[in-house]
This record gives sequence, structure tokens and C-alpha cells, in this order.
Amino acid sequence: MPDEHASTGPKLKQTLGFWQVALYGLGSMLGAGIYGLIGKAAGTLGNAVWLAFAAAMVAALLTGLSYACVGSRHPKAGGAAFVTHQAFRKDWLAYVVGIAVMMSGLTSMATGSQVMAETILKEFKWDVNAKLVAVGIVFFIGCIIYRGIRESMWVNIICTIVEAGGLLFIIAVGVKYWGSVNYLELPPTPPGEPQTGLSVLILQGAVLTFYSFIGFEDLLNVSEEVKDAPRNLPRGLIAAMLVSTVIYMAVAITAVSVVPWKDLAVSPTPLMDVASIATGNAGIKHTYFFITLFAVGNTALLNYIMGSRLLYGMSNQGLMPRVLGKVHPERHTPHVAVGVLFFIVMSLILIGGVKQLAEATVMLLLVVFTVVNASLVILKCRPNEPKGHFEVPLLVPLLGAFVCATLIVIRVQAALESKDMGTKSAPLIAGAIIGIGLAMYLVLKPKRVVLDEEVSNVD
Repeated sequence: MPDEHASTGPKLKQTLGFWQVALYGLGSMLGAGIYGLIGKAAGTLGNAVWLAFAAAMVAALLTGLSYACVGSRHPKAGGAAFVTHQAFRKDWLAYVVGIAVMMSGLTSMATGSQVMAETILKEFKWDVNAKLVAVGIVFFIGCIIYRGIRESMWVNIICTIVEAGGLLFIIAVGVKYWGSVNYLELPPTPPGEPQTGLSVLILQGAVLTFYSFIGFEDLLNVSEEVKDAPRNLPRGLIAAMLVSTVIYMAVAITAVSVVPWKDLAVSPTPLMDVASIATGNAGIKHTYFFITLFAVGNTALLNYIMGSRLLYGMSNQGLMPRVLGKVHPERHTPHVAVGVLFFIVMSLILIGGVKQLAEATVMLLLVVFTVVNASLVILKCRPNEPKGHFEVPLLVPLLGAFVCATLIVIRVQAALESKDMGTKSAPLIAGAIIGIGLAMYLVLKPKRVVLDEEVSNVD
């Protein structure tokens, strides 16, 4: 029967079709990170850097398929928090997972907005406080999201076309160089060290490039605004991951074809160097300044949407104050959640130390990925659990959980060995955020709302 505490006010509006979902996912993954990541990956794998993206896609697709299956079964704005409770039936675990997802998005927003501000000020030589500019950027993005999901998706589509266009342009001007190098050439082994095999190097490169696929998880939080979500959400997510992989691999092949991998590895702007050499125009770097702004801004936009829908979904589950679940009667957006997130991100920007928080976001997401994969394993093994329009074999979430748990171990080991304090403290910060989330739950003691579909699913 309907729950007496369930929201009876305005609801989110279903306006997103398959193409909007696919472009949302593509925009989430094609961030500005690839512009610097390609150089680091080339330093690990040499001309065989394209293999790292192929391997990373396989690893990321395991979790991506799990998310697609979860989204088909339970298209809820609460996303990972909702499915975690469906599986484990533990309020505290769902709450902590929701906090981890939200904080990963907010720290990413705070970092991205400051990067945008500093890049703008440096390019135009303006003497303005970068933090205040970053706050202004977040406020502007918040206004777009408040306006409506349709308007937000149009901005996302424009930004995605620009950032994808920048990568496709590199492929177009550099394709004439294809075939000019040995694409299996590896970096030489330093004297006195044992020979490292190709498979080991691919694994090391895949660990690095895996993070270029992070972003697909945001789709789960807008699923209530997707038309025919059980069908369109999985199709859009998988399409976005496959297109991203093709673009990444083609860019990697182009980069090492145009610029020697040794030069890519030490360049602060590797893809800009590729475009400059391939076109013979050094001034093209200024064009990529604007492309980078679109890429970073799009990531902030999508993280903001994700965070607001997550708060809305958790509020409807009773895990957050009910006021965060309010929807504007005309705009059909969770306007209270949008406003609350603005003040949280503004605080993160003004407090500083965002770099350390940003380093922890990857670890938070890997923990969430592990939990979501494990949740799907439980749901698939539970008798009488309703299935969705898109199902995957049990082996997929099992392997997905294993891969993500392995990456956590590798990430922790790398953090402990790193000399950079932001990277070194990442596991502690991630653990602290999870601990704070648990403490908040114990203090607030939120009472979860039982939804109709959950009552019907009780064994």
C-alpha cells in the first residue's frame, strides 16, 4: 500500500530519450582528463598505449553493465543508495553509499570550477580572486540546473559536441600519420631491473586509464527523468561507453603516431602538442583552451545534476530531510537540493585543500562500484526478485566487484608509495568521509520510507 510519508507534491519530469541518455553518459566520460592522461599512459606503455584503453574499457564495462542492469530493474534517483538498500536492507549502508557518491561529485565540482577559474584568469591575464570566480561558475551552473532538466541537457549536448569535436579533430588531422610507428613498441626496461612483460604493462596502464571511463555511474541518478528508463538507460549507458572507447583508442593511436611517446610522456599538454604538430599551426593551442573549458564545465554540470538528484532520491527514501525532496511546481527540478549543494560546493572551494579531496574521489567511487556490484550479485541470487528489461550473467557483477576491489588495493598501495601529499592522504580522506557519513547517520537516525515496490518484493 502507498506509504503515508511519500511525497505527494510535484514530481521529476520524464523528458530524456535514448540520445539524451547516451550524450549524458558520453559527456560524463569525455572529460578534460584525457588531455593530460594520454601522456602519463604513454610513459607507461609507449606506443602500445591504445591497449591500455582497450583493457580499461573491459574492466570498466563490467561495472557499467552492472549499472545498466540495476538501472533497468530500479530506475530511481537515489541510484546506488537505493539499490544498496534493496540488496543489503541496511539503512546505514545505503546512507553511507549515498554520502560517498555525493561527496565524490561535489569534490569533483569544486576542483573543476577552480581549474576553470584559474585557466580563464591565466589566459586573459585578469587579476581577480580565482576562488570567487569559481564560486560564480558554480552559481551559474546551478541556475541552469534549476531552470530545468531539458535546458541542462541542451547545455550538456553542446558541451559534449565541443569536447568530442576536439578529440575527433585530433584524430582527423593526425590520421595521415597512422602506420608510421610500431604500435607494440614498449618503453625500455631500466638497466638492472627485470624485464616487464606486455601483459603486466597493459595492466598497469589499464589501472591508470580506467579512471577516464568514470562518469557512467551518474546516469543512474537521472533515471527517474528518462522516458522508458528500463530500456533507454541500459542502451544509452552501453552506447556511451563503447563510443568513448573508440574515441580514446583512436586518439591514443593518433597521439603516438604524431608525437614520439617519450615526448608525450613529459609534455604538460600532450594532445595540444599533437594538434599543433599535425596541423603545423602553433596557435591552435588557444582553441584547445576553450575546448578544455567546455569539457571541465560539462563535468561540473553533470556532477551537479547527479548530486541534486541523489539528494532528492535519498530524501524520498527517508535518508535525508524531506525538504530536499521538494520539486519546483513549474520547473520540475529539485530546487531545494540544488540550492543546498551550491552552498556545500562553495564551502569546499573557499576552505581550500580541494586537491586532497579530489584525490579521494576516485577511491570513494571504487568503493561504491564494489558495493553496487555486490548488491547486484545478491539481487540476482535472491528468489522472486523482479528482473529488468536488461539482464547480465551473474559472472559480470562478480568480476566487476573483483576488479574494483583490486583497483582499490592498487590505489592504496600507490598512495602509500607516492611523495605527493594529496595522493598519499587519499585513502585516509576517503575513509574519513565514509566515517563521517556513518556518524551522521547515527546522529540523525533517519527513518527510511518503504516504497510500494519494496513492499511487493519482500520475501
